[in-house]
Amino acid sequence: MTGQQGVWMSSFRYDVNLSILFTELDIAQRPAAAKEAGFDAVEFWWPFADPVPSDGEVDKFVRAIEEAGVSLVGLNFFAGDMPAGDRGVLSHPGRSREFTDNVDVAVGIGARLGCTAFNALYGNRLDELEPSAQDAAATENLVHAAKAAARIDGTVLIEPVSGTPAYPLKRASDAFAVIDRVHSAGGVDNLRLLLDLYHLVTNGDDPDAVIDSRGGEVGHVQIADAPGRHEPGTGGIDFEHYFAKLRAAGYSGDIGLEYKASGATTDSFTWAFQ
Repeated sequence: MTGQQGVWMSSFRYDVNLSILFTELDIAQRPAAAKEAGFDAVEFWWPFADPVPSDGEVDKFVRAIEEAGVSLVGLNFFAGDMPAGDRGVLSHPGRSREFTDNVDVAVGIGARLGCTAFNALYGNRLDELEPSAQDAAATENLVHAAKAAARIDGTVLIEPVSGTPAYPLKRASDAFAVIDRVHSAGGVDNLRLLLDLYHLVTNGDDPDAVIDSRGGEVGHVQIADAPGRHEPGTGGIDFEHYFAKLRAAGYSGDIGLEYKASGATTDSFTWAFQ
């Protein structure tokens, strides 16, 4: 493949995040639309309103993936009401039951569809709680999630995020601090960094340094150009450069397209197929 910034690393497979792309369609229609657009893999944020949806809702979602003939390569755990500003519930002591109940559902979906990567958004800081109390809850809940994911050889992903001041993980070092803490507390070793180039660049982090120092601990990669969070070629990120570094660091997973199309969804893939 060649793109607007030169020769792309064709050894990577692109997957489409269907919670931010093809949103003009019903969720059940999006996997088939991604397949029609030329993609064999997809990922989702949590695709249900509730942490524990009905069996019928889960079956409908699984069937849409299977019938489209695509692979589900990434799934978020329940993260609360994201349109209202929530960015996870696992560090909220009062919502731990929601999170742990959801983990079992998410891992069950993963077992049915062969998905082994689960993104655990950390949650915003709450004014009424000390950060230490939230971090203690997060550690306990992430140990639980890691052990559950391990049952299917799964990985729990920790992601720095931009655009939400109350979200405490803004740089890769923040995410690695959580990963290291959970590893020490629970003896689990299946937490990895979700390296989203858009979020890191937007927050002023240094992706080169991140990849050089701990590139072997990257569990998944997502992209959007910055500024704007649109498709590659609309901003200033040198994706070819970072893809080459990731490949040299041993990353061989998918590249998730988690951007907002600047026009029609299908038109936003031109760069990937030139």
